Amino acid sequence: MSEKPVLNSLSRPEAYQLADVFKTAPQFAAVTPRWLTRALEFKSLDSGIYRVNRVAEGETPLDMLCSQQPGDLEIPQGYIKYKTAPREYQLTAVSAILNIDTRISDIYSSPYDQAGEQIALAMESLKERQESQVINNESYGLLKNAAAGQRIRPIGKAPSPDDLDELISKVWKEPTFFLAHPRAIAAFGRECTRRGVPPAISGVYGGNFMTWRGIPILPTDKLFVDGRKKPEGKSGRTDILLVRTGEAKRGVIGLYQAGLPGERSRGLSVRLRGIDDKGIASYLLSLYCAVAILADDAVAVLENVEVGEYHDCR
Repeated sequence: MSEKPVLNSLSRPEAYQLADVFKTAPQFAAVTPRWLTRALEFKSLDSGIYRVNRVAEGETPLDMLCSQQPGDLEIPQGYIKYKTAPREYQLTAVSAILNIDTRISDIYSSPYDQAGEQIALAMESLKERQESQVINNESYGLLKNAAAGQRIRPIGKAPSPDDLDELISKVWKEPTFFLAHPRAIAAFGRECTRRGVPPAISGVYGGNFMTWRGIPILPTDKLFVDGRKKPEGKSGRTDILLVRTGEAKRGVIGLYQAGLPGERSRGLSVRLRGIDDKGIASYLLSLYCAVAILADDAVAVLENVEVGEYHDCR
């Protein structure tokens, strides 16, 4: 009597190997919306330097004479003096070298181009660093270069409507947006709710944002809480900025180098450095950027606010 063969069903791991699964492009959790660079007005440079000429301290425009009797008074004379050593902003380079095994890109580039995806991820990393530099760079960053008279401290611990009103008094000529860590925005929202004045929501720059006095509050994790993007625990200290943008408004403008070899986006270039004997392709990625504060009253800073202030609503 012959035995019948026993047929086992396909195991899950083996079935997975045979399956033609749907795939996604690489997901990069560190990428943020970067609202700040969307909201800034950018100016292209040819030489990498932007000079800001300012009127000398204490100087005012010429007094104008208004008289209904021509000839009976002398017309004021004079000229406007400028600072003899104007501020110059120089572009800084955010650079990285990306190495890609050509065997990987040759064999496994379906359905996604492996080299293209890795270059795209590297470009996103540089743009994240650019936003951080716009805020925190020692030479030109908004946080470090705001004028001393444009810095205030909160009335209490958490950011309050009164504090943001005080910021508006510092940047009262057409302020464009507040900039704050998401935890600071949440803390401000709690203070508004506690006072019975919940802030409105407005759609600008392709997103919906909390506003105060009609000014959007843009979130960024580059304004650190206790020096961290992702603070540990519920408490922590951070800063909030109010910014006016635009060259015509004597505000803040972004700067970048135009016409770069291998340019992929504004001020960012990708160039192949070569392929070595092991088949490793090397790419140089460079992003040239800076920001210029055209007038002192274009930026104000609310310093050292607490993000972990909660209220018992029972």
